Amino acid sequence: MEAKTKDLWVFVETNGDGSAKNVGIELLTPGRMMADKQGGALVAIVIGDHVSAAVEAASTHGADQVIVVEGAEYGHYSTDAYAIALCALVEKYGPTSMLIGATNNGRDLGPRVSCRLRTGLTADCTALDIDEESGNVAWTRPAFGGNLMATILCPDHRPQIGTVRPGVFKKCEETAAKAQVIREDIHVEEKDIRTKVIELLRDMDEENVDLEGAEIIVSGGRGVGGPEGFEPVRALAKALGATVGASRAAVDSGWISHAHQVGQTGKTVGPKLYIACGISGAIQHLAGMSGSDVIVAINKDPDAPIFDVADYGVVGNLFEVLPVLTEEIQKARG
Repeated sequence: MEAKTKDLWVFVETNGDGSAKNVGIELLTPGRMMADKQGGALVAIVIGDHVSAAVEAASTHGADQVIVVEGAEYGHYSTDAYAIALCALVEKYGPTSMLIGATNNGRDLGPRVSCRLRTGLTADCTALDIDEESGNVAWTRPAFGGNLMATILCPDHRPQIGTVRPGVFKKCEETAAKAQVIREDIHVEEKDIRTKVIELLRDMDEENVDLEGAEIIVSGGRGVGGPEGFEPVRALAKALGATVGASRAAVDSGWISHAHQVGQTGKTVGPKLYIACGISGAIQHLAGMSGSDVIVAINKDPDAPIFDVADYGVVGNLFEVLPVLTEEIQKARG
């Protein structure tokens, strides 16, 4: 389809309580830059039920407009209802590009919408810009197992759509500015929704793992040596009030659950402090945590690649370093 405007849309996914998921608000940051370069408005799209909190968050984090679709049928995410609503909005307003968070739901919704609209989609992007020569969105994502970064353009079809991993971008500062709120009355008949939620189950992992929202993460890698090797990692995390992360090698070895995995095949994170313990620094792992504000690496190999991205490095045995570090932090905190 042809674009009717130069607007850039950000799909702001909601939680069960109607609040905005972090990734949608994070995407308003690059969205602002890209919309300005395109010469259009930055528009947040909110679909759900009782979503006033999400609308407020989008309104105060840089959006020029917020388009809202509310209804009981959107209370729980379903591919059919959300795809019908989003496609209807695109066909009415005709944006030139759209950003969607690469959450479980976003990874489901993005391809469905792009297929219906007969346009392209670039998945799991880690960098965004506008190509100066063509004016198209330059979508950058890992390729060939993370061994190189590919930049992809979608020159022929609109809207240009991409999913972006949570934690890649930082939320902008909240402002007092208010966006224009536009409410669209789009309802989906029950017969058109082919799946429904029967029951919600809590994550059965032994810990509450919120890597994407964590301000401090302490991660363990192959160097911890086994499941018991995560004990000093957990002790340090507890002293810091941090979340426990892990490399793919530790997860694949069965030492800790996948919910803790940081990296290209895990979660992309951007905490204020990231402590890597016994992690060599493979490019797949670096792709998931290099956006951290401060990186501390603890590894007995002085040539480990992790030291190339670390702000502070400790060359030593993590089983000797971590207990001392934990004790000092506990003393400092009383």
